[in-house]
Amino acid sequence: MATATKPVQDVELLRRPNIPSADVRLPAVKDYEQVDDEITATLHPTAQWFIGLGVAITFLVIGALAWTYQIYTGLGVAGYNPPVMWGVYIVTFVFWVGIGHAGTLISAILYLFRAGFRTTIYRCAEAMTVFAVMTAGLFPILHLGRPWKFFWLIPYPNWRYIWPQMKSPLVWDVFAILTYLTISATFLYIGLVPDFAILRDREKNPVRKRLFSQLALGWRNTDREWRHFVRAYLFLAAFSTPLVLSVHSVVSFDFAMSDVPGWHTTVFPPYFVAGAIYSGIGMVFTIIIPLRKWFNLKHYVTINDLDAAAKLALFTSLVVGVSYACEWFVAWYSGSPAEKQFFANRLWGQWWWASALLYTCNICLPLSLFSQWCRRNTTWLFILSIFINIGMWFERFVIVVPSLSHEYEPWQWAGYRPTWVDYAILCGSFGWFSMWFLLFIKQFPVIALTEIKEIVKPRLKFRHPQGVDSTAHPLPFMPDTPGEFD
Repeated sequence: MATATKPVQDVELLRRPNIPSADVRLPAVKDYEQVDDEITATLHPTAQWFIGLGVAITFLVIGALAWTYQIYTGLGVAGYNPPVMWGVYIVTFVFWVGIGHAGTLISAILYLFRAGFRTTIYRCAEAMTVFAVMTAGLFPILHLGRPWKFFWLIPYPNWRYIWPQMKSPLVWDVFAILTYLTISATFLYIGLVPDFAILRDREKNPVRKRLFSQLALGWRNTDREWRHFVRAYLFLAAFSTPLVLSVHSVVSFDFAMSDVPGWHTTVFPPYFVAGAIYSGIGMVFTIIIPLRKWFNLKHYVTINDLDAAAKLALFTSLVVGVSYACEWFVAWYSGSPAEKQFFANRLWGQWWWASALLYTCNICLPLSLFSQWCRRNTTWLFILSIFINIGMWFERFVIVVPSLSHEYEPWQWAGYRPTWVDYAILCGSFGWFSMWFLLFIKQFPVIALTEIKEIVKPRLKFRHPQGVDSTAHPLPFMPDTPGEFD
């Protein structure tokens, strides 16, 4: 028997004011003036910022004093124990180079693929790239017995008629790091030019205004300037993409070009690239999650953006896990007793604790990102990012130290124990990186002003209290639901 009932309203069609959608990604951002006011407000120093800067400089001073002591005393204080003559310095060098890769991935590769979630986090990642590469470039110098002779690695005409050994991976590192630093800094600067113009127009201090005027290169926001800007940015993005793959591949050649057990394998270039991207995304989470809370930018760096970045981190963690499996398989399939003994020692012998920590942080814990709740929980993402950073540092440790300590001759097998100098210089590297990043976020916008405005609806001639769609029709919403962007 048919009955007449009142139609039920489809609540899914009702719009809530602060819930992102396909056409409104930042619903809590109403106009361009709000973008300028809220993001430029983060440039004013606070007491907490000065405390953080003081802590970073303290760590930097500790590292500098330890390096001074090492120069005066000799490299023997660094904990080297033959045949383990590569230790914390090379491990940390590879770690920081890997951290620097996420910036180019997020800013360049995801830009080419038009990934929307990069918009609010790419500036932070680009700055992180430049400062991470600056940090990595210090460690080959720290590793030298006579660091004041570091320029001998650069090919230049000299009266000694000595030329660098171009077959040495150490020389390759010099060219790779310098090239990557130059392109990354250029990419960061080009993206900042329109923001420099905004800061120039808003600045009241005549000295800073003149400085921003010089940095803005006379930007006037004309159509012609935007056409050239977009073309230049697209060119740099396309140029930087193969650089991401090549630089860390060159770094992997430091190991793959030798015949040391555990190093002589062709899987290292893609293995290192995947690990670099993975560790860099972890560092992005470590930086951007506190910033969005301290600067009250939760309605810019939304949960949807973090969710998408977490999916990328999950994918790269699976790629890294497959790389680990390839290492094990190659060691078994090679039939080399030295390879088998090395991996047995790494997994169940002398270095089992480092391997256990590595696999737990890089394989097991990231599997939690299959859960949507974990991907959208900022507290867990921050904690997980710390574990990712720890795990990726120990990945490099497991690559470097166990291989050197367990080579072909049993009488050469040895251990390795870092000294206080190693730990102090490691802490100093984090202080160096943090100091530059903290200085950056108080001088330049940590979120790109111009790209944020591209995803904010422009101000309309007539204001609609409920908002409008792409055809200018008002959109209803449920006023009793405040939204979810915390």
